[in-house]
Amino acid sequence: MPLSQVSSCLSDPVSAVLGVLLPHLAAAVVEKAELAGARLCIWARGREEQASCPGCGRFSVRVHSRYQRRLADAAIGGRPVLIRLRVRRFFCPAPDCPVITFAEQVEGLTVRYGRRTPPLAQMLTAVALALAGRAGARLACLLGLLAGRSGMLRLIMALPDPQDRPVRVLGVDDFAFRRGHTYGTLLIDIDTGKPVDLLPDREADTLAAWLRAHPGAEVICRDRAGAFAEGARAGAPAAIQVADRWHLWHNLAGHAEKTVAVHHRCVRDHYAALEQAAAQQAPEPGQLAAQAAADHAENRTRVVRARKRYQQVQALKDQGKSVTAIMRELGLAPGTVRRYYRAASADEVVAGALTGWPSKLDDYQPFLHQRWNSGCTNISQLHREITARGYRGSYATVHAYLRPFKGQAAPPAVPAPPKVRHITSWILRDPASLDDDEQASLTSVRAQCPHLDALAGHVTEFAKILTGRRGEHLDAWIARASAGDQPDLRSFITGLKRDYQAVLNGLTLPYSSGKVEGNVNRIKMLKRQMYGRAGFDLLRKRTLLA
Repeated sequence: MPLSQVSSCLSDPVSAVLGVLLPHLAAAVVEKAELAGARLCIWARGREEQASCPGCGRFSVRVHSRYQRRLADAAIGGRPVLIRLRVRRFFCPAPDCPVITFAEQVEGLTVRYGRRTPPLAQMLTAVALALAGRAGARLACLLGLLAGRSGMLRLIMALPDPQDRPVRVLGVDDFAFRRGHTYGTLLIDIDTGKPVDLLPDREADTLAAWLRAHPGAEVICRDRAGAFAEGARAGAPAAIQVADRWHLWHNLAGHAEKTVAVHHRCVRDHYAALEQAAAQQAPEPGQLAAQAAADHAENRTRVVRARKRYQQVQALKDQGKSVTAIMRELGLAPGTVRRYYRAASADEVVAGALTGWPSKLDDYQPFLHQRWNSGCTNISQLHREITARGYRGSYATVHAYLRPFKGQAAPPAVPAPPKVRHITSWILRDPASLDDDEQASLTSVRAQCPHLDALAGHVTEFAKILTGRRGEHLDAWIARASAGDQPDLRSFITGLKRDYQAVLNGLTLPYSSGKVEGNVNRIKMLKRQMYGRAGFDLLRKRTLLA
C-alpha cells in the first residue's frame, strides 16, 4: 500500500509491514503514518491496558491523563523518522508508595526522559564512539540520523565504564596529552590487548593507588620510567616487574648514537686525508670547497647556540649550582641541561650537529667531476644530466658545489664520510640484513676507530641476549662493557643496574609491552580525530569503549 494512502488507522497488513520494518514498535499500536516534508511521521499508542509502577512495581489500570511524546527513530529509506507516541499517566494503586502518578513506558520503544528510541540511540552511540562529535554528527546527518555534536558527546559520556575484571598481566606506559608538557598513564591487559583504564598523570602515587584498588596483577610490564617502577612496588609489591625489551633497545640505541657522534671525528679525519690526497691535483678549488663546507657547518645557528649554552651551563656549574637551579635560571629543558652539564667539552655537544645531513648531490659527485674534467663546464647542462639520472635537488646546490672549480680541473671525487645516523644504523642492525656496500663501510669504520669497533661488538652481544632472551648472560656482558672506555655505554649500564631485576626479567621472560605501544598509537589517533581538544574524561571513554 503506498504510504500516501495511509491517513487513518492502519490496516492489519500495513501494521504487519511496519512491524517487520520497526520491530521495536511491537509493543505499540501504530495508528497512522504519513510524510511531513522530508520526514516520516508515525502515530502510535501503547498496546497494554495496564502499567507497572516504577516505585513499588504494582500494576495499575487507573488512568490519570494522556499526553503525546515525540521520539526520533532510525531512518527508513534515508528519511528521518518521528514517532508521535500517545502515552497514559496512571495512578499508583499502593497507598504507601511515594509515587502518586507515573507514565507508562513502552518496552523496546521508550526510556525515561528519552527523546530517542533505543535503536536510534544505539546507532548514534556507535557513530559517536567511532568519530566523536563534529565528524560523527556530519556522518549521522548523511545517514538520516539527526544529532548535534554536543548530543553525540553526551551519548558517549552517558555510557557506563567497562566492568572491572582481574588483570593478571598488566601493561603500563605513558601517553601525551600535550607532548613535552602533560602526560597520562595507559593500563592494558596484556593477555587480551584491551585497555583497562586511563590515569590523568604518570605519578607513582596515582599508579600505586590504582593497583591497590584493583588487586590481582601478577606481572607488570612497563618502560624504564622510575615513577612506574616505584608505583608498581608500592601498589603491588608481590607482582613481577618486567622492563620492556623495545625500551631497552631504544635506550641502548640512544647511547650508541652519542658514542658514534663523539668519535665520528676519526671517520671524518680518515676521509679528509683521502680528500687531501685527491686534492693535490687541483688543491686550491678542493681546499676552498672543503673549507667553505666546514665554515658553514661551524657557523650554523644551532652550533653557535649550543656552544654558547654549554659555556653558560659550565659557568653556573663551576659556581656550584645544581641541574635544577641551572634549568630554572636559563629556562632550558631538564634533558638539555643534563647533557651540557655532563659533557666534557663543547665539541662533544655539537658533534652531531657538525656532521650535518647527507646531501642529495653526494651520489652524483663522481659523475660531475668526470664530466667537468672531460670539458663540460656548463653547470646548467650538468644539472640537466644528473636530473635525468635521478637527482632531485635544486640547481643552486649544483652551482654552489661546482663554482670553486671554475677555470680549473676538478679534483677526483672522494665519497663523503658516512653520517652518524648511517653508522649507528649499521651497528644496530642485524649483520645479516646489511648489503655488501654497508658491510664494507661498517668494516672500514670499525678499522678506523677502535672505540666504534668495541661499541659494535658490545651492541651485537647485547642484541643476541635480548632477541634470544638469554638473561643469564647479562652479568657477563655488563662486566665486559664496563671494562672498556665507553662513557655513554657505562651510563646505559648504570641505568640497567638501577633497574636490574626488571631488566633481567625482561631479558628472560616472554612478556612484552608491544600491545601497550599499539594502544598508545591508537590514543594518538583518537586525539587527532578530536583535534587535540578532548578532555580527559571524553578521551578515557573513547579509549575504553571505542
